[in-house]
Amino acid sequence: MTIHFPFQNTYSALPANFFARVAPTPVAAPRLIKLNRALAVQLGLDPDVLESPEGAEILAGKRVPEGADPIAMAYAGHQFGQFVPQLGDGRAILLGEVIDKDGVRRDIQLKGSGPTPFSRRGDGRAALGPVLREYIVSEAMFALGIPTTRSLAAVVTGEGVMRETMLPGAVLTRVAASHVRVGTFQFFAARGDTDGVRKLADHVIARHYPEVAKAERPYHALLEGVVARQADLIARWLLVGFIHGVMNTDNTSISGETIDYGPCAFMDEYNPAQVFSSIDEMGRYAYANQPRIALWNLTRLAECLLKLFSDEQDKAIEQAQLILGEFADKFTAAYQAGLRKKIGLFTERDGDEALIQDLLDAMAKNTADFTLTFRRLTEAAGDPAENKARDQFTDPAAYDEWAARWRQRLADEPQSASERQTAMRAVNPAFIPRNHRVEAVIAAAVNNDYAPFEELLKVLAKPYNDQPEFAAYADPPLPDQRVLRTFCGT
Repeated sequence: MTIHFPFQNTYSALPANFFARVAPTPVAAPRLIKLNRALAVQLGLDPDVLESPEGAEILAGKRVPEGADPIAMAYAGHQFGQFVPQLGDGRAILLGEVIDKDGVRRDIQLKGSGPTPFSRRGDGRAALGPVLREYIVSEAMFALGIPTTRSLAAVVTGEGVMRETMLPGAVLTRVAASHVRVGTFQFFAARGDTDGVRKLADHVIARHYPEVAKAERPYHALLEGVVARQADLIARWLLVGFIHGVMNTDNTSISGETIDYGPCAFMDEYNPAQVFSSIDEMGRYAYANQPRIALWNLTRLAECLLKLFSDEQDKAIEQAQLILGEFADKFTAAYQAGLRKKIGLFTERDGDEALIQDLLDAMAKNTADFTLTFRRLTEAAGDPAENKARDQFTDPAAYDEWAARWRQRLADEPQSASERQTAMRAVNPAFIPRNHRVEAVIAAAVNNDYAPFEELLKVLAKPYNDQPEFAAYADPPLPDQRVLRTFCGT
C-alpha cells in the first residue's frame, strides 16, 4: 500500500546548512496505541489509513510516506543559561508540512525515531513514559485553550530502550505550527552567518507573521510579534498553574506555541517557587520565574537580529531594547486580565490587583490547591451559601476575610450571579493533568494496560466541564501520591 501525505515542504527547501537529510531508523514491530483521529481529519489525513498496519509503520518511522522529505533541523541554544553552539534534532525527524483544513501550515514530526547527525552519542529513541506524558499534557493544554504543539499519534516500537533500566520504546508524532526556535536563530548568529539569520527571519515572517512582511522595518516587527506572543503564552501558563520545567532557548518556539514537554508539571498547592524538574536544581525555571526567563530568552533572540536592525550596533541595541521593554507591560496586562476573569470580575478597578494578590498570598501561606481553589470560587460566585473554597485553606479564617472583600467587590458589578459563574467556569478548569494521575497512567501502560491512559485523555478533553462520573480526577493527590520530581526521560 502506498500512503500519500499532501506534503508541501518549505523548510527543507532552505539552504543545506539549515538541516541534515536523514531517514527515520526502522523499528522491529510497531504497534499503534493511540491515534488522535480528530486531529488527523483536521490535517487532511485519513484516520482509517493511519490506524492500519501500514499507517503504524509510518507513525513509527519504519516506512516513509510518499511526498515526505525527512530532515533533522539544526539549532543551538542556552541550556540553563549555558550556550551550546550546536544542538539540533537529536531524536526527532521532520517528515514534512501539510496545510490543514483551516489553511494553516503544520509540521509533522516523529519524536524518538532514531539517531541523527545531531544526536551527540544518544540513541535517538524515546521511552514509552515520556511519549505518553507529552501526548497527555500537550492535548490537555490544547483543550485548556493554550497555544501548543499537538500529538497526532503514539506508537510502541517493539524494541526496548536503555535508560536507568530497560524500558519499552515508543515514537510520538508531533504536530506544530513549526519547529523554529530561538535556538534556531542562535545557530546562525553564533557562526556569524548574517545571511542565514536573514533567510530564517524571512521564512518565519512568511510562515508565522505575514502581516509584517510589508512593514517599514519587518525585522523589528518580527521581534515585536514574537515578544507579544510569548508574553501572552507565559501569562496563560501561569493562569492554569503550568510549569514548563526546561525553558531553554532551544525550547522556546518562535510561533508562540508551548513546545517540548519534558519534566513539565501542573502545580497542586499554590507555591510561586514551585519546581518539579529533577535537573533544575537552582530553581531557574520555577513557576514564578517563567516570565523573567521568557524575557531573557527573547533578549537572546534580539541579539541574533541586531545586524538586521542596523549596521550601527549601538543604534540596533537601542531599538531592540525598546521592543524588549514592551514585554513586561504585555505580560502584566494579559496576566492581570486573566486573574480578574478567574475571580469573576468583568471590569478593572483600583484595588483589583491588590485583592487578587492577597488571595494568592493567602493560598501560598495556607497550601491551598491552585486549581480547586479557583474552581470552588466559581461555585461560590453562583451561590453565596457555597463555601467549599475555604476547605482548601489550612486556616479557613484567612479565606473568610478575603471572601468578604471579594463579595463586596462583586457587588459593584451589574452582572448576575449566573452570568458570572458561567464566565468563571470558562476560565477555571475542574481538571488538569495532575502529576500523580499522569504517573499512574504511565505505570499502567508500561504493563500494557492503556485503559487508564484512554480514560485520562477523555476527562482532560473537557477540562471546564464538571463530569460528575469522573469527579475523582479533580482531587489533589493524597500525601503518599504526591509527585515531587519529574524527569525529561526522552
